[in-house]
Amino acid sequence: MGTEAEISPREAEVLELVGAHLSNAEIAARLCLSVRTVESHVSSLLRKLRVPDRRALARRAPEAAGAAPSHPAPVLPAPLTSFVGRASERAELTEMIRAHRQVTAVGPGGVGKTRLALAVAGEAVGEYSDGAWFVDLVPVTDPGMIATAVAGAAGLGEQPGRDMTESVVAALADRHALLVLDNCEHVADGAALFLERLLATCPRVTVLATSRARLMVPFERVYPVPPLSLAVDGESDAVALFMERAAAVGWPLDPPLREQIAAICARLDGMALAIELAAARYPTLGLDGITAALSHPLRMLTGGSRADERHRSVRAALDWSHALLEPADRALLRQVSVFTAPFTAVAAAEVVRFGPGPVGTGPVGTGTVGTGTVDEGIVADGLARLAEQSLLVVTASPAGTGYRALETIRQYGTERLAEAGELVDARSRHLRWCLAQAAGLTVVRADWRARFDLVADDLRAALAWAADRPERRADAYELARHLAELTFTRHLTGESQRRYEQAAELAGDPADRASMLRQAAAVAGCRTIGDDMYRLRRAAADAARDSGDGAGAAADLATAATVAFRFSTTFVRLPPREEALALVREARERAGDDPAARAAVALAEAGVLTDAFGAAQGPSENEVPETIARAEHAVDLARRTGDPLAESAALDALIGAQSWAGDTFAAAGTARRRVALLSSVPISPAGTHELVDALAMVTEAGLGAGDVPGARRWARRLAGHPSLAEVGHRATCRLLMVDALAGDVAEVLTGSVRFLDAWRRAGSPALSILRPAAAGVAMIHGLRDDRRARREWQEVLERLGTPPEGTYGYGAVFDALLLLHRGRAPEALERMAPEAGQVWKWVTWIWHHWYVALRTEAAVLAGSPGARDRLAEARTVVAGNPVAGAIVERAGALLDGDREALLATADAFGAAGCRYQSARTMVLAGGPHAERGEAVLAGLGFAPMTPARSR
Repeated sequence: MGTEAEISPREAEVLELVGAHLSNAEIAARLCLSVRTVESHVSSLLRKLRVPDRRALARRAPEAAGAAPSHPAPVLPAPLTSFVGRASERAELTEMIRAHRQVTAVGPGGVGKTRLALAVAGEAVGEYSDGAWFVDLVPVTDPGMIATAVAGAAGLGEQPGRDMTESVVAALADRHALLVLDNCEHVADGAALFLERLLATCPRVTVLATSRARLMVPFERVYPVPPLSLAVDGESDAVALFMERAAAVGWPLDPPLREQIAAICARLDGMALAIELAAARYPTLGLDGITAALSHPLRMLTGGSRADERHRSVRAALDWSHALLEPADRALLRQVSVFTAPFTAVAAAEVVRFGPGPVGTGPVGTGTVGTGTVDEGIVADGLARLAEQSLLVVTASPAGTGYRALETIRQYGTERLAEAGELVDARSRHLRWCLAQAAGLTVVRADWRARFDLVADDLRAALAWAADRPERRADAYELARHLAELTFTRHLTGESQRRYEQAAELAGDPADRASMLRQAAAVAGCRTIGDDMYRLRRAAADAARDSGDGAGAAADLATAATVAFRFSTTFVRLPPREEALALVREARERAGDDPAARAAVALAEAGVLTDAFGAAQGPSENEVPETIARAEHAVDLARRTGDPLAESAALDALIGAQSWAGDTFAAAGTARRRVALLSSVPISPAGTHELVDALAMVTEAGLGAGDVPGARRWARRLAGHPSLAEVGHRATCRLLMVDALAGDVAEVLTGSVRFLDAWRRAGSPALSILRPAAAGVAMIHGLRDDRRARREWQEVLERLGTPPEGTYGYGAVFDALLLLHRGRAPEALERMAPEAGQVWKWVTWIWHHWYVALRTEAAVLAGSPGARDRLAEARTVVAGNPVAGAIVERAGALLDGDREALLATADAFGAAGCRYQSARTMVLAGGPHAERGEAVLAGLGFAPMTPARSR
């Protein structure tokens, strides 16, 4: 039976989503699993499919999903998967990583650091309960992108509100894992900073790094990787490697030739890469030919330390191997060195150029650069010849056969490119290729992520080169802008913001700079980083002023002031009200008659002057009529601009004003209007920010008005929004609140797994938006009489804190529901002792009708003397709310002893999507109805109700 037959159905689902380049959190959300469970499946798949890392697993997904061969070919070539000798080195390095949390294997390029690290990791992985991750840092050209590379290897995504480093560190905080960071030397400073944060926060993570020099990290232990052993008597790892590589290309060697092979290996100082290059020439030169060819260049190696000689040994082997190539193949090798990541023959054909003679007759040189596209077939043949000589490695690729050079060879090719005077031309062609690739990625298809991931590192490398060259500034700006858009689509929002800011720096026109800064501010909004939104909008205002756009500057200043109030909870340093007022005044002066600027100023006035958003620094004396009037004026001006995003922001202010006024149905209607407005808005940073906020608002507003089906529909859309995949606690908190109030046990139990898992991975943040959900889950466990689970969620609530709205808003509602289920109506009434009007600021939003209705029922069941008066008042308050209205009518029927009216409310609850309340009503009706009601409650997962008892 083949390996694939061992893959379970669930693993097959996970594999398919890994193949789609989804992160572990995205897979968990799609399959309703915990991230831990997904990680376990991924580790199992790596073992079963015999692949070394997540990227290779993604490449195998399409094959494994179909009828794959029973013995699949390895994804990586033999030189990278087979390992020869080094028994003592493996043992020593294994013991070091057992004893120390950060070990760096150091040595010159070509000594074999990577293969040794892979071999040690493969043997040690079973000692780490969460497995091992291998991260190749060769494609990383920006030290700030190390965390992104680690995230890609570990299947992690960026959590909004955190940069990628913070997201990775938080996700690995409780993991017991081995992290292999390969080829750190060119980003050593960034690697050191990343490792310091990782090791300080993740006590059970061990790091094995490879580098040409130590990383200077605290507590680092260094393991110098020696050359392969050269002993003639007994075993020689160097000789074994030469013979194994020669046999791999179909030319096995006889044991009597060992002494001659040993002499060759000694000339090459036991350097693994040099030996492999020599072995690749054996079929054409034989041992005598190799010995003769090596003699001349190696005679030039004089002086210096032994380590230096080893560097020179590899360089000499490369020089020798390079000299044996045909001129066209030399040109090909050096020109493809501009690729940072694996590339295809198609890509190479667009970047490589040959001279003016017949194609393939000579290298490109200064003044002889060809202008036409090289035939792909000719390039493919050349790449195959280079691979045969171990100068390129063949890899699997979603786009077909891929190639890459080991870092030492790539650096050698770049040096040769510079010596030939071709470096600028080759990098320029690579830059043009990258711009074309970026433009082609603007259309999002099913395979978009795989296509982006294939070229992303090259886009970054090309941008890094172009950004430092004044003559390429315009191209660099375009590439930075494209990369900002693409990384936003890929949900790499931290990088997206950084690229937009980089584009702003590269922009030649101040108007373009202002545009990029506005986009960066919008991305910061998606990341819930208010300080950056505020800073970037003020910077955009400065750029707009420089461009002569006074109206644009006014809109930016006004928007900055609005941000300080509308998103005040996302700030670390909250701008004082006086500062925001100054921005509003300046914006008002600059706005003139421009419709967009006037609309932005009107919104700022509604937010800052009358605090329509209920901000922390808002005025306490704000009056409801004035707040509503200013919000409505802002909506009217925004609508005239024809900009749906501006109108959505103004509608958000109106929702806030209506909720403070206690107009539940108006707030719900405005929230629905806002979502409908955004339904046709194209995906963009600003559109995404508005939509996520609007879905949260419409869910809460709908629930407050008793529209449970509608609230659930919006909440599910919010929970599935891709921008929230990495923050499952934020994604699911509204849905949990809806399902808890509806009494949907199964949905609450499923959603709470994702919530709790994500919340803990995020470091258990005390976010106010999470509290109602946690209280609702705790209530559901109370209704199920699961005391252990209820205690766990009450501990979560304690971590989240208990503000006034927890006492008088959602906390009172959820506590009352549980107390009434347990027949403790007097305690429920005490829990809701304050009149709704006394605590209106805490219950007016979505809790007002629920509070009034449940308080009325508690008064009736507790036999309160004023119950009938409360009933009449409550009917007026909740009129039009199907759920709260049914609760009040049920209380009236109980007070009047009207069973027919009581049973009618059961039907009303069913129609409103509240099966729990419907079943509860049947139990309250008594007799045979009670038996049916208890059966329904049991089927839903609830414990039996306790009969109500009055004082």
